Amino acid sequence: MYVDACHTPSSSHILRVSFTNRFVVVAHFAPNQTRRKMRKTTFLTRKLREVSFLSRGLLSTRHVVLAHLIPMRRCNLACGYCNEYDHSSSPVPVEVIKRRVDKLAELGTSIITISGGEPMMHPELDEIVHHIRLRGMIAGLISNGYYFTPERIRRLNKAGLEYLQISIDNVDPDEVSRKSLRVLDKKLGYLSEYADFHVNINSVIGGGIKNPEDALTVARRAVELGFSSTVGVIHDNDGTLKPLSPKEKDIFQQVKKVGNKDHARLNWFQDSIAEGKPYNWRCRAGARYLYICEEGLVHWCSQQRGYPGIPLEEYTMVDFDREYNTEKWCAPTCTLQCVHQVGILDNWRDPQKTPAQIAAEQEKKETVGEMIRVE
Repeated sequence: MYVDACHTPSSSHILRVSFTNRFVVVAHFAPNQTRRKMRKTTFLTRKLREVSFLSRGLLSTRHVVLAHLIPMRRCNLACGYCNEYDHSSSPVPVEVIKRRVDKLAELGTSIITISGGEPMMHPELDEIVHHIRLRGMIAGLISNGYYFTPERIRRLNKAGLEYLQISIDNVDPDEVSRKSLRVLDKKLGYLSEYADFHVNINSVIGGGIKNPEDALTVARRAVELGFSSTVGVIHDNDGTLKPLSPKEKDIFQQVKKVGNKDHARLNWFQDSIAEGKPYNWRCRAGARYLYICEEGLVHWCSQQRGYPGIPLEEYTMVDFDREYNTEKWCAPTCTLQCVHQVGILDNWRDPQKTPAQIAAEQEKKETVGEMIRVE
């Protein structure tokens, strides 16, 4: 689920950007009047689609809301906290990805977000985005930002990309992460000038990030460029909760005030996570949210790969119902924003049961069925 904000500069200007104690001058030219009108029209159309899909998600529980689709496990980076990449795998053939998109459309999916690895390394990414749009779904992308040039952005505009998220971990690159504002700022300037799709910059706290105050610098820069800004409490390398220090918690609250207020309202679970407290909610992974790996298997999420591990082409509403009603052991300490946001749609209804309770009920039904057949 996406919550949007749209800000564009009103005139050509020069931005003077402070990175720690140093300065970088970045030229940024605002779009012309025609482009501003086009962006406004695109923004309104996108908002109407969001409202339609949100209403559908509230009215019915019988379809997928958000799917993360992985066409490329390889990445050009090696962030210290990340367990979602390799440096050797090949891109999934585009025809295979299209079949997976078609299957997700059959499951009634509202949004497909392309992720990785680094999906911008896939040679047919534009065709994948276009196919998602042809099937009537919202097309999103999560990227590390390294591959954005004016020409590449124009191609994504033409393909129909609607949302992009880039996580920026620090101001200056270090041994944990090179997703740094200093490295990516030129790319952000290109996106501000050329992108017709919505851009969200996610800054992070925790997970071994050495300078938590960098998150505030990143958030302010994002807003300055006209993007929405969010902050995430990052998981450790096994995908579970890492409580924040007092300094990190203070900066976390400051960044929330800078960023997208709508996102802040949707991410109230993070206040518990920041305090190191479990959060009580109903995770609908495997049903309303799907994670489809490069092998085409359905998993709960990026941090719980392996279950249910069913090929997407074989996934049915029986699987959907089982996972919708199953309580997830990892939910109380989950830090994944997208899964939490999807869960909000159904958190107030349909209590879940543990796998043991579901198994016991199924065994009871089978026993009763056998008794009836004997009689």
